[in-house]
Amino acid sequence: MVVRPKLYASSCGRRLPAIALAAGAMLFSAAFAIPAIAAGAEQKTDKPAPQPSASAAPLLPGGASSLSETYARWSVNCQVANNLKNCSMSQQQFNNKTNQRLLAIEIFARSTDEAAATIVLPFGLAVSKGVTLAVDDQKVSQVLPFSTCLSGGCLVPVGIDHKMIQQMTAGTTLKIVGTVFDTQQPITFSVPLASFGTALARTASLSK
Repeated sequence: MVVRPKLYASSCGRRLPAIALAAGAMLFSAAFAIPAIAAGAEQKTDKPAPQPSASAAPLLPGGASSLSETYARWSVNCQVANNLKNCSMSQQQFNNKTNQRLLAIEIFARSTDEAAATIVLPFGLAVSKGVTLAVDDQKVSQVLPFSTCLSGGCLVPVGIDHKMIQQMTAGTTLKIVGTVFDTQQPITFSVPLASFGTALARTASLSK
């Protein structure tokens, strides 16, 4: 199932909240308490239910419940909800005429040695052919498959190891190379890497 709208040139640098994705992103689930019932007997207790300790909450700097910072074209965002902290760094690109999103990348990291990313690409690509990644002119991945397509685009999960982090920190541009479905010609999406290392270190620090 491939929809084939035209692909356009993009403009970078739009700031956004952390991207909520159905695949490749960190998912958090709530815990539910189930009352104990034994053979129809009614259990009674005068002991009050324990309350969550405020000191146990994973606080952000200054005790904030949310945070957003910008490092060049990277946006670092954190949210605290239900005592769970979710931090990521992200970047999006939009068509400067229609404001249509053409590309998004979101990265989760708890250290500067490894990270997990999800790339969102537009419809109109040959999803069966996947994509490859390069930093500047050096290829840094084998063919990466698409995991699924949602209403906002098609998703590519990416594991980023220490070597690739070093390459991205030292490089200037991450190139995502796919194939246009209609023409079967390659198409390259470019992600500026300025301040990548700084944004990654900040994301990892906030995630702890």
